[in-house]
Amino acid sequence: MVAQAPAPAVRTPARPVRWNRPATWPREVLALAAYWVASRVVMIGLIRSGRTEPAIEVHRLYQGWYQVLRTGTFPVDDVTWQYPPGAALPMLAPGLLPFLSYLQAFVLIVLVADAVVQAALLAAGRGPGRSDWGAWAWALALPLLLGLPYGRYDLPATALAVGALLLLPSRPRLGGVLAGIGAMVKVWPALTLLGTPRGRTTRQAWTAAAVSALALLLVFVAFFDHTLDFLHAQRGRGVEIESLGGSVLQVARQFGWSGRVEQHYGSFEFLGRYVHRISQLSLLLTVAAFGWLLLWRVRARRWTAATPYDAALTAVLLFTVTSRVISPQYLVWLIGLGAVCLTVECTTQRPVAFLLLPAVGVTTVDYPLFFDSMQAGGWWPTAVILLRNGLLLAASLWSAARLWRATVSPAPEPRPADRAHGDPRPDPDPDPVPAA
Repeated sequence: MVAQAPAPAVRTPARPVRWNRPATWPREVLALAAYWVASRVVMIGLIRSGRTEPAIEVHRLYQGWYQVLRTGTFPVDDVTWQYPPGAALPMLAPGLLPFLSYLQAFVLIVLVADAVVQAALLAAGRGPGRSDWGAWAWALALPLLLGLPYGRYDLPATALAVGALLLLPSRPRLGGVLAGIGAMVKVWPALTLLGTPRGRTTRQAWTAAAVSALALLLVFVAFFDHTLDFLHAQRGRGVEIESLGGSVLQVARQFGWSGRVEQHYGSFEFLGRYVHRISQLSLLLTVAAFGWLLLWRVRARRWTAATPYDAALTAVLLFTVTSRVISPQYLVWLIGLGAVCLTVECTTQRPVAFLLLPAVGVTTVDYPLFFDSMQAGGWWPTAVILLRNGLLLAASLWSAARLWRATVSPAPEPRPADRAHGDPRPDPDPDPVPAA
């Protein structure tokens, strides 16, 4: 009797995914959605009482600015207002929800921006050469800052930057528009266009960004007074206690330096001997970082699908660590840009993005846990801020080195064995985009 071959297994056709029906979502998406909802409920719970510092800032500072802005003028003689005119948009937006208190409306708007970023990262991580690490990084890292992201307007600005980056490959003009609007809201989203491939993509994106930013500026000039006062608001800034220069002064305090900490221009800054020199040095380092980025842009020869994302993270890291101010909410920017990098498997910034996670955690130890003692001075808060800024500095240098090596340094030569077998070594940067 001849044995019969087993019948082939019948595969059940994959059920189509319908994003408007959660029952059809893959398990990993359901797990991510469940975690996102649970973690955001906790974050809202941390700020809804209205007694935490982020909530108080929304109550007093943001709502105060809202009352001024609704009269058609930007805050005059208010040293805490140091933002470009587009910052008025998130301040005025809660007025569109009059049935809620200002704090409730503000948190709801930020929550929606958070959800949009999460959905965009999840969609960007689907497909060949893509990864869902970016979506998970955003979901996991943001709650490490406790309720702070929902008490600052940095998250909506980050949403504009993330949207700009993710749209650049397919719709560069729209990506440029978002970057231009983002630049008018918080300046730094303009850096998302640094790594666009040369040629049509760069022309379209940069032109759209310039036109949208100029158009928005003209609208504010036409309808608001004192629109351009922000241009001279930063001239009197000193060295904030959480900045890289502030870390040096924190150590100096432990060895007898006689400087003091005061609230100055909306943040706690050092005042005293050597502060001006360190402030000037920070500005010189910022100029040097800008020069290095221009040099990279000129000399870069290899682009991949990840290069625009990688360049944006490198640029924002460099400008963050050289700034005279490193506020805790700046980590929201870095989380968002790191998450965008992680949506592409060929990114050079994967280890850098993972290094940012402990930096975020240490930032929360610094603020709010040790912030009061940091103002008074002491070795423990000094050690915490040294660790946080050391991690950010290491991430910045590592990010720049990896970006340069992947795009500027000569590609490695094929090994002799590979030449003999006609099997050249694969390009270390897959999916290259030619630099026109």
